[in-house]
Amino acid sequence: MAYLGKSVDRQMYFGAQPNLFRLALRMRNNATQAEKMLWKHLKKYRSQGYIFRRQHPIDFYIADFYCHKLKLVIEVDGEIHNLEEVNEHDESRTGHLEKYGIKLIRFTNEEILKNEELVLQQIREFIVKLASPALLGAGDGRG
Repeated sequence: MAYLGKSVDRQMYFGAQPNLFRLALRMRNNATQAEKMLWKHLKKYRSQGYIFRRQHPIDFYIADFYCHKLKLVIEVDGEIHNLEEVNEHDESRTGHLEKYGIKLIRFTNEEILKNEELVLQQIREFIVKLASPALLGAGDGRG
């Protein structure tokens, strides 16, 4: 098993197996240009208490970016995601992650590279929505 340290919340991995951690490490070392660009901006959310992790194992998937506090996955999709079978897999994966209460948003490499500010604005809006007290209280009887 990969060493996760005593202070790490192991629940944020939702039972991911050791081989997924090794694959995630390789993927972090081979990031696309769009992933590198987005990561530069997502790191800035740490100061607000939202820590994003790159290539984060969740159950039997690897999320491109994951914030456990928000239970938010951000996916960066290349052209292969336009294929029908890959798209079907993506939809299935989204449904599986939603069972854990995880929200998922997707952007294409092209969107990030050509419309960086729009993508960042959409991410900010999504974070504000997820962090709002009304949403955080939803499902617990308070609103």
